[in-house]
Amino acid sequence: MNVVGRMRFWQRGWHERTKIERVELQSVALWHAMPWLLCLSWGSLPLGLSLEPDLPARLLGWTMIVTAAVQCVHVNRSLRRALDHYLGRAPYPARDLAVSRTLMVVMLVLALALQAVGGIQGGMISFALAFLVVPHFEALAFALPLRDFAGRFALVEATTVGGFAAIGMHDVRLFMIAVLVAFGAGVALLSTRCGAWTLSVMWEADRAREVEARLAVAEERLRFGRDLHDVMGRNLAVIALKSELAAQLARRGRPEAVDQMVEVQRIAQQSQREIREVVRGYREVELGVELAGAQGVLEAAGIPCRVTGEPAGLPAAVQSALGWVVREGTTNVLRHGDAQHCAITVSVAEGQTTLTIENDGVPEGRAATGGTGLPGLRERLAAVGGTLEHCADGGLFRLTARVPVSPGTGPADETGDTLLAGAPGARAS
Repeated sequence: MNVVGRMRFWQRGWHERTKIERVELQSVALWHAMPWLLCLSWGSLPLGLSLEPDLPARLLGWTMIVTAAVQCVHVNRSLRRALDHYLGRAPYPARDLAVSRTLMVVMLVLALALQAVGGIQGGMISFALAFLVVPHFEALAFALPLRDFAGRFALVEATTVGGFAAIGMHDVRLFMIAVLVAFGAGVALLSTRCGAWTLSVMWEADRAREVEARLAVAEERLRFGRDLHDVMGRNLAVIALKSELAAQLARRGRPEAVDQMVEVQRIAQQSQREIREVVRGYREVELGVELAGAQGVLEAAGIPCRVTGEPAGLPAAVQSALGWVVREGTTNVLRHGDAQHCAITVSVAEGQTTLTIENDGVPEGRAATGGTGLPGLRERLAAVGGTLEHCADGGLFRLTARVPVSPGTGPADETGDTLLAGAPGARAS
């Protein structure tokens, strides 16, 4: 049961991550596995199978194998910090790189000693040299710009080739060592830097979408503010002037003061109607447009969406309320789950309009808790006599809104003050 519980916990944690977080997690897992695979194929096996039987050779060889494993452990522990530095989340990992560089130097010294005592058969030491630079250069690929990376590689290459030349290696094996060290560094660079660059672009695009959404909200607020200013600015100025004139006329006992106050009343009532029209236009949503937009957005995100039903002919209040349900439901599908398909159905039966949004891939635990947007939708639907239900069953999340076809006039249609009080609730999530 403990193992099953852990598996469910990991599965729940996986589904709660966004798509870009899953891509990053997969990339980090591959980067953790790569040094161990290369350690086994390039380091441990060639060294273990080609060591001479004498004691110095075996001592040096197995010390190299243990040091290679320590290199892998260290790069696994420090890789996340190096990646975070590349993505701009953490400072330069100087201490981690110093430890990694020290382990690489130790491996190089052991390789030189093993070659000097003739403790390895043939040119198998070259494969170990190809591996020994991988863990260090894997971290360097995240932490340094490409120009600095090339400089570090040139220094390591020259040191390695110079060290083996100093102990008497001058044949073709020296060239092979240079080639394999360059190959190991290239593998470390290409396998890490390309993936990290892709992650940085994806995170930048994600931040750009968030900024775009905030700008859209700010632009809409500015538009709404301009509309209110245009409506109220002139009318309030006229009301102030006519009120002042009426006060002056009343002090003088002039009957024209009554006419001026009647005009003030007329302008106030006109302003109330104009504000109501502005706010109604801000809050109303056309259901057909929202359905088409939801289908387009979901399919653009790689989620097939089927829309069934025809919203034409429904009252404007019903379309507005259900349109906000479509917006919130679409947002939840994109933000909170890993849906593979989505279905939106609109039906009218027995004097009631029913909107259903169904998708898979939403964790049941999360679906059962709802979210901050659902209470706002319930309030909006309650204003037109509607209800909202949601449930998770068999891996499917279903959001169902029901509204009477001919709802009664809600409070928002009676007075401008009530309507304005409801305007902030226009944000469903």
